[in-house]
Amino acid sequence: MKDIAALLHDDGTSVAVVGATDDPTKYGSVIYRDLKRKGFEVYAVNPNRETVDDDPAYPSLAALPVTPTIVNFVVPPHVTLSVLAEARRAGVDNVWVQPGAESPAVMAYLQEHGFNYLANSCIMVRSRLRTPR
Repeated sequence: MKDIAALLHDDGTSVAVVGATDDPTKYGSVIYRDLKRKGFEVYAVNPNRETVDDDPAYPSLAALPVTPTIVNFVVPPHVTLSVLAEARRAGVDNVWVQPGAESPAVMAYLQEHGFNYLANSCIMVRSRLRTPR
């Protein structure tokens, strides 16, 4: 297994944020903008939005123009579980499950299907040493 947190220090790392939004009171907004400010190639995944922070928003992982290095989940656990099935079909292995996006069913799915994952840890905290590019 790769250390997902270590991937945050690679220049080529891209992150799809499932649950990205423009609502400043939601972590999907805070995380999306934080990663973008730090210089990551970030993709917003939200079927209910056309844009996030003036960037295109994609309705699904399958609609992304690239396969991201990491898929970061900032959604309720039942949504995480359904999108994990999509990630598996898309060949995405590196999954970061933000606090609140996990559940026993999510954790079981991650383990049963061999995902390389980090759960219940905030990507903003773990990427804080990355300097904006």
